[in-house]
Amino acid sequence: MHVPKLSTVSPAWLQWAVDFGRDSPWRGVFGADGVPVPARLDALLDAEGVDAALLFAEYSPRTTGIQPVEDLLPLIAHNPGRFRLVANVNPELHQPAVAEAERQLGLGAVALKIHPVHGGFRPVRDDMYEVYQLCAERGVPVIVHTGGSIFPGSDPGAGDPGLMSEAVADFPGVQFVLAHGGRGQWYADAARMALAHANVWFDLAGLPPKRLPDYYAGFDFTQLARKWIFGTDWPGVPGVAANVRAVAALGLPAEVLDDVLSGNAYRLYFGQEARS
Repeated sequence: MHVPKLSTVSPAWLQWAVDFGRDSPWRGVFGADGVPVPARLDALLDAEGVDAALLFAEYSPRTTGIQPVEDLLPLIAHNPGRFRLVANVNPELHQPAVAEAERQLGLGAVALKIHPVHGGFRPVRDDMYEVYQLCAERGVPVIVHTGGSIFPGSDPGAGDPGLMSEAVADFPGVQFVLAHGGRGQWYADAARMALAHANVWFDLAGLPPKRLPDYYAGFDFTQLARKWIFGTDWPGVPGVAANVRAVAALGLPAEVLDDVLSGNAYRLYFGQEARS
């Protein structure tokens, strides 16, 4: 989930939220000053049946804006049982990147996300390898934006999941999550990576569930679903519960569906089994 202070995001981000979240009451989470109100977000997710939500920071001044990690701390303090922090580093902005990653992990982040497409960098470079080494030492998963982006100023080529192949091989102890499942031209590449490597997964954020059989045609759908992690890319989504129902309608075996909706995420991000 993206729950920034609205004053920190770009006009394109705001338009994205309006366009893709038009059927969601997301705007009511924010006060008149554009600051998210913890109790409102908590109540919305309670109504949507959400047990745990990952809150994303982002440092991408050329595309979506700078959404500081510190702005998320009041939300997490309000309900640390539901809200969890995800760190974000941009090596074009943070020097050294590993120091910033360590600082944000020290704030309690359960994962690290990198955004090469919005940040304008390639994910395999020496300073990012230092970050992956830190994550390996801490047992922290790394989420990587894959696929293109609609935001002006983005670098679509940086969304190629194949760019992560070297890091995946070099850090077998790090769990890598390909955000958006290679959205666009790389659906098949992301699927092959997830099936070929025990430490590669992908999330469903930003992907309409009913389109998943088309996006991943040619693959064993149930086998591939075992590597999925449910996500929404809120607020750019009709609704969390609506997407859950749409995933449930895909006809997956019950135990696979349970893992998609909760089990895989709890094990990867929290090191525990999902609540029954």
